[in-house]
Amino acid sequence: MHRRTLIVTAVAAEADSVAGGLTTPAHPGGELPVPGGLALRRHEGTDVLVGGVGPAAAAAATGAALTRAALAGEPYGLVVSAGIAGGFPGRAPLGSLVVSGTIVAADLGADTPDGFLPVEELGFGRSVHRVPDTLTGPVAAALAAAGLPHTTGTVLTVSTVTGSAARAGELAARHPGAAAEAMEGFGVAEAAAAHGVPVLELRAVSNAVGPRDRAAWRVGDALDALRRAVTALETTLSEARPCS
Repeated sequence: MHRRTLIVTAVAAEADSVAGGLTTPAHPGGELPVPGGLALRRHEGTDVLVGGVGPAAAAAATGAALTRAALAGEPYGLVVSAGIAGGFPGRAPLGSLVVSGTIVAADLGADTPDGFLPVEELGFGRSVHRVPDTLTGPVAAALAAAGLPHTTGTVLTVSTVTGSAARAGELAARHPGAAAEAMEGFGVAEAAAAHGVPVLELRAVSNAVGPRDRAAWRVGDALDALRRAVTALETTLSEARPCS
């Protein structure tokens, strides 16, 4: 029997797109409460959770859901951080999808006169989660088979959304493989790692990383791309989950 997948979003609009992409029926029991005032939207084989904005909220919510599942004797086999994101120009255009090869906490470290030091160079903690090719490969192949534009690369997690060309350039230089920037992936990955569960980040690009131009954002297009991606990946994600 395959274990369930947990898909974590930041906000309800993203969860609506994810749920809208699932072809399996909603669970007859409806929503399931999770500690912290949260609720799982249950579908056959998949649970969708609105975890909140930012890495701390995402980590706490994901950890609560994983703990609840483990205590109930039905641990998850896969966790996916999903939602919209900023795309780095030249790597991930508006409306396209990004599959995480690596999930990086881009601002977890120290600022010094000689530049940024990631937390690893300070001698404690980690700022990187690498997603195995055995997971990213089938996901990318499924998106390609569905004709959905996508790239596989590094997804940066930040606590402050980039709003200037200088900051965008700094991040791109520090992380040459960066394809997208969002605010929750690393938090989700930390919680998943603590429970020994594989993790993947899937992002649909709503805006370019750089000077903030809200009028140029295409949130609706990105949410639609996310919905179509979930439909295309439903079988692939099910096969990626280990059996209990």
